[in-house]
Amino acid sequence: MKAIRADFPTDWPRCNVYTLADLHIGDPHCVPSEVKRRIDEIKDDPHGLCILNGDLMNTALRNSVSDVYGEVMKPMQQINFMVDLLKPNSDKIIGATTGNHENRVYKADGIDTMRIVCRELGFEDKYCPEGVFIFLRFGTRGTQQHPKEGRNPRQWYSIYATHGSGGGMLTGGNVNRNERFGYVMDGVDCLITGHTHKPWVTQPAKIVVDTRNNKVTTRPFKVISATSWLNYGGYAAQKMLLPTSHVKQIVVLSGRGKDIKVLM
Repeated sequence: MKAIRADFPTDWPRCNVYTLADLHIGDPHCVPSEVKRRIDEIKDDPHGLCILNGDLMNTALRNSVSDVYGEVMKPMQQINFMVDLLKPNSDKIIGATTGNHENRVYKADGIDTMRIVCRELGFEDKYCPEGVFIFLRFGTRGTQQHPKEGRNPRQWYSIYATHGSGGGMLTGGNVNRNERFGYVMDGVDCLITGHTHKPWVTQPAKIVVDTRNNKVTTRPFKVISATSWLNYGGYAAQKMLLPTSHVKQIVVLSGRGKDIKVLM
């Protein structure tokens, strides 16, 4: 796991974090036109940032679950496609991790395809295969000026992004797994995962014990499962998995006080 600090202007009233996960570029059921529309949406948003959360490339291999003979792109073509696709938003990407599909290549040949993409685009320092902690600061909060900075302190958020793991046909099992993991991450405002192709959002809370001030409070945190960008068919249909919708999630963070909303 890696910790990344991401600072943006103090005059930003909000920050819109877009999730990009489970694109599965190279799979015949991928929808490149919808993916391109999403990329353009991020590029045109003056307060838009982006997190890459794994399985962007399908990378089917001969011994993998995916159909290697049905791929519409070879692995190197998928890498080149991703680099060209993400280039307009390279300065907006604040964190990146890998997925189980890209990890197939690493396990078979020791080649990290997501690291290659990140290196080509100049943000390898924001990449970690297991997951990334992102400390995001922007906007201003409160009325009391910071004694060293001489201005109001910036609003900050802590985000952990990882691709996720585990399966299950129904959404409930996925929710339980992710919320359970979120409870061990003290101080994280938002946990973002993918992998299951089931878009959903929950807001559990933790009990916070303040021994210094003899107080017990609760602290909410968001758990977000990112959508996928595959049409129904292939492996999902063969295994009788449930279809999912292409929900365009946007995590909206306020720059005037800690507040997180998820647009779907």
